[in-house]
Amino acid sequence: MSAIVNNRRWREEYTFLAVVLVLAALAGLGGWFMAAAKTSRGIPPDSPRTLTGFSLTDRTGRTVTQAELAGKFLVVNFVFTGCSITCLDVNRRMAEIQVLTAKQPDVKLVSLTVDPRTDTPAVLAAFGNRFGADTNRWLLLTGDKAVLYELIEKSFIPRNPNDPYNFMPGGFTHTERIAVVDTHGRVQAFFDGMKPETSQAVAEAISQLRAAADPL
Repeated sequence: MSAIVNNRRWREEYTFLAVVLVLAALAGLGGWFMAAAKTSRGIPPDSPRTLTGFSLTDRTGRTVTQAELAGKFLVVNFVFTGCSITCLDVNRRMAEIQVLTAKQPDVKLVSLTVDPRTDTPAVLAAFGNRFGADTNRWLLLTGDKAVLYELIEKSFIPRNPNDPYNFMPGGFTHTERIAVVDTHGRVQAFFDGMKPETSQAVAEAISQLRAAADPL
């Protein structure tokens, strides 16, 4: 009799353990899917943000205005060529995005410097060459500091120049982010430029926006 009871108890314990393991696996899988979904969607802007008017200088020395970018999907990042680690990783993502969108003429890549005093057109040209930036598709822009800072702060990321621990020129925060802007100039999402999966996520986000805009 005791053997029967022990066997029954063992089966109950085994079944309970199996159920626990299955539930744990499902919970972990669900978390993975949620994380993957969050990556593909990106981080929404803190408030509605739209590309404001501007006139800046490309690394080639020519003037670039908002009008030139109208009707394009934009992939925007923030450059500080004196940065040794973060900016390099983010621009590697930009280079990967350039490859992934190579056959998409409605996509432009834009890099805005937060350090225009140092990042002259010549400096940006050398920096862009390090990443194989196509002068026709990837614009590296500099110009008047007041114009740049107003554009970056109003259209993309906040700044806190009074933070003693923020050593980024202009006191900008979240400079590691890459923004996706739709064809109406609206910022749709930000992606972490430090993550290797971001390049693919950005390309997918643009494809989704394009599909949503096209009539059936």
